[in-house]
Amino acid sequence: MESSVPPIGDYSLETLAVRAGQQRSQFNEHSEALYLTSSFVFDSAAQAAARFSGAEEGNVYSRFTNPTVSAFETRLAALEGAEACVATASGMSAILSLVMSLCSSGEHIVSSSGLFGATQQLLGTIMPRFGIQTSFVEQTDVAAWRAAIRPETRLFFLETPSNPLTSVADIAALVEVAHQRGVLVVVDNCFCTPILQRPLDLGADLVLHSATKYLDGQGRVLGGAVAGPKRLTDEVFRFLRTAGPTLSAFNAWVLLKGLETLQIRMQAQSAKALQLAQWLERQPRVTRVYYPGLRSHPQFELASRQQKSGGAIVSFTVKGAREEAWKVVDSCRLLSITANLGDTKTTLTHPASTTHGRITPEQRALAGVSEDLLRIAVGLEGVVDLQNDLETGLSAI
Repeated sequence: MESSVPPIGDYSLETLAVRAGQQRSQFNEHSEALYLTSSFVFDSAAQAAARFSGAEEGNVYSRFTNPTVSAFETRLAALEGAEACVATASGMSAILSLVMSLCSSGEHIVSSSGLFGATQQLLGTIMPRFGIQTSFVEQTDVAAWRAAIRPETRLFFLETPSNPLTSVADIAALVEVAHQRGVLVVVDNCFCTPILQRPLDLGADLVLHSATKYLDGQGRVLGGAVAGPKRLTDEVFRFLRTAGPTLSAFNAWVLLKGLETLQIRMQAQSAKALQLAQWLERQPRVTRVYYPGLRSHPQFELASRQQKSGGAIVSFTVKGAREEAWKVVDSCRLLSITANLGDTKTTLTHPASTTHGRITPEQRALAGVSEDLLRIAVGLEGVVDLQNDLETGLSAI
């Protein structure tokens, strides 16, 4: 098969999201084909040997080569401005694959303390069993990152904006610090996607995604990805080929369809999030709102330079503690009570008891995840309807 799209550099993000990576079979289909097969047939024993050894390019076995998955990888790499991309079964498997392929026992990671709870569990609890230690520092304190570097430090790992407090890291500043010491910089770009932020353009070495979120955009499938220079993604690919945290062809096909509407969704959801955040700041039962598009956000100026908008995640604290926060959640009727984000349907969750419920109280305190905190992932509903639903919830306090 030959790609039906001219060279990637000739097109805008809007066009790449729809066309990059598209290949057509002998049937000349318009929509990308879905290749539901576990293995591929060879013309001869010699070709089989060449494919398995890597001497000849081509599909072998869908654990590590599949045309539909390859199309998704090519498209996402184009959007991120990356040389290559490796797709995985979920966002967490992307992080696991990256760490296991690039770090060895005895090496060290410096990470922001404000992370998704499962990422904190992986880096802080599971990876030390394999001899890989992590130091957690305040995301916005560049000096703390510099001070945490050891001779054995291999990676800086950061989410920006962070989950759930939308803390914004200065990617370029951290890249400068890390590269002076030969440390790689990895950015979780889940909240912004390449539509709003391109970490590789700011000097980051690798970018990763939970494709489950905005890349799909409709809460249908799980997926993950690591993108960057081929010399690094090849290491991740070698781990995936053997260990098998593989993205399925069906999920890749769904994600390809999701990417086609990524730009218009991110723009619309971000605009609605800003309106909702501004409204929340005026509510008497709300004590603080966290949103990078608000002037009250401590990294507003940085976010304005680094991101194209504030994104679609809004977090806020209410008067009281867990009891009052749960009353807000339980009284809403339109917003979905679920911890997923990036959906066209707006979701509401209490991070301290859900996404960050498995980490210790001390870790939650370090991450700023308090009992009075709620997180909204704004979808595509009417903003007035979201406001009315939240007003009902807040009135229950």
